[in-house]
Amino acid sequence: MKSLRIPFYLGLITVLLSSCGYNGMVDRDETVAKSWADVQTQYQRRSDLIPNLVSTVKGYADFEQKTLTDVIEARSKATSMNINADEITPENIAKFQSAQSQLSGALSRLLVTVERYPDLKANQNFLELQAQLEGTENRIAVSRQKFNGSVQDYNSYIRSFPRVIYAGWFDFEKKGYFEADAGTENAPKVEF
Repeated sequence: MKSLRIPFYLGLITVLLSSCGYNGMVDRDETVAKSWADVQTQYQRRSDLIPNLVSTVKGYADFEQKTLTDVIEARSKATSMNINADEITPENIAKFQSAQSQLSGALSRLLVTVERYPDLKANQNFLELQAQLEGTENRIAVSRQKFNGSVQDYNSYIRSFPRVIYAGWFDFEKKGYFEADAGTENAPKVEF
């Protein structure tokens, strides 16, 4: 009788673990990691375009040096912020997003300042870089949406019963989302 207990308990444990959704949690965790890598790739693409943009703008001797310095410093801060897929917590996402938002703000100020330089606005290199930067910003938005979708799928999967029980056992924790920057809920004021 004792000799039948061990195989019975091993069989029971195997059945319980196979129905706990572990493989599904792993699959969804990997999807989140891939989505995160896609987001980082698009941010890296933007970061790689910035030195070319700055070099093109530097050619105009009277261009505001502070604006260029702000862009360079924001890029440096944004590229120094790296998060592994295992560290996708709401806090880390907020830090990453803050660094990227500072870079976005510096780039916006640079592009607004360029409006005062008609020769620069007509420069073919600048126009191409500006178009690439705009395309990259769109790619970033799409990547962030896909990332949030995979995080939503993962979070709801691990929080559903009975997987919520097993998720804790196997260290599957809730992941963080990208959220809108503070103040974006207010429409900008346009004055003529």
